[in-house]
Amino acid sequence: MCFFSGRETLHIVFILQSHDNLQGWMTEPSSLSAGAEDKKESVPTQLMKRKNEVGVASEELGSANAAADHKEKTTSEIRQDCVYRSRGRPEETDTIKSLGMDQDASMNCEPYGPVSGNCAAMESSEESEEDMYRDEEEIEREKILLCETNSSEYKLSVSPEMDIMEYCRKEWRGNTPAAKRMRKGYEAVAQKFASIRRIRGDNYCAFRATLFQALSQATQLPRWLQSEDFTMLPENLLSKYDWIKQWQLRQKPGKRMGEISDEIKEYLILLRKKWKNISEIKSPLEKQEACDKLFKNEEEEYCLYEALKFLMLNTAIELYNADKSGRRVPVFSWLLFARDTSSNPCQLMQNHLNHIGHSGGLEQVEMFLFAYALQYTIQVYRLYKFSTDEFITLYPNDPQEEWPMVTLITEDDRHYNIPVRMCQETML
Repeated sequence: MCFFSGRETLHIVFILQSHDNLQGWMTEPSSLSAGAEDKKESVPTQLMKRKNEVGVASEELGSANAAADHKEKTTSEIRQDCVYRSRGRPEETDTIKSLGMDQDASMNCEPYGPVSGNCAAMESSEESEEDMYRDEEEIEREKILLCETNSSEYKLSVSPEMDIMEYCRKEWRGNTPAAKRMRKGYEAVAQKFASIRRIRGDNYCAFRATLFQALSQATQLPRWLQSEDFTMLPENLLSKYDWIKQWQLRQKPGKRMGEISDEIKEYLILLRKKWKNISEIKSPLEKQEACDKLFKNEEEEYCLYEALKFLMLNTAIELYNADKSGRRVPVFSWLLFARDTSSNPCQLMQNHLNHIGHSGGLEQVEMFLFAYALQYTIQVYRLYKFSTDEFITLYPNDPQEEWPMVTLITEDDRHYNIPVRMCQETML
């Protein structure tokens, strides 16, 4: 029989716990990728193939190349690489979430999580080597370092701007291939823009980033917002399509459209009012302040997103009907309605639009639909596609010359941030 003293027992327990923690750290990267989806061709690549099959003459996919680099890292691999961002070391899941990292392949983006506890700024060493062993003191020290940025910023819909390369250095410090690719991507963006503003990730980030950019640059009310029938969309569509009663509001998921059509109308009126008021502001500084104020009002902000979703539904119905009647439609609309989950506008609403902001965000093909609904060209720097023809993608790919352009940044086609302070003009 063997007996241990109290100190020896504690020592053995500590060793066992350390062994368990080490196993967790060493297996965490694989667990991140285990549930991730397999590598798929991008939507621009699919569109190019579809265009070639049917012999469409329009250049719907000028910036997308069907021979895209198949050796590029998948989204899941990039998210897996996120665990090596800070100091090139694996991070605990809670720490990653506190930085607002997107690790769930089924979600578009993950909300920023404010760092709790008292914050104290400390210096950190820029070690490049990967160290699989970290004691409790070091882990706690890194948590304190996360507080160098005011935690209240993580609650903002659009955080204050910061130097784009400084942001890159903080986010991508590792020496993995994905980290190197991201840094090169950010360097390319920095040739056009000086700063970046982080967008809150709550599955509305594509809406938030695009609308913020559009309003901050607006000088006039778009023609589609000036239409007399604009605010009558809910009533007009309900009179033709009874299935629209299944529309779900984010704030009132139990109510049907028949009961909330007046509220959708109010949201459309709010969108027109805010766009008109901000576009009439002449001073760039005052315009920016007005946008910042709007995107700090959570109640109004989400009402605007409901209006945008409804505009997407209206556009989808128009495209679907045009295709059925034999009229020419953009190539992306074929892919939109070729999905098993959205073979018609009703399924698109039930399986996709109703879930935006709840359990997912905009898929890539829906970015085309969103751009058509706004009649804006959305230019996106897709950083994980750096050095390929899809690094800069336009939605839509054959924009009208009179359509304004907004620019976004994405690391994984799920979460979007916005570049600001243009170094040169980016309008078409």
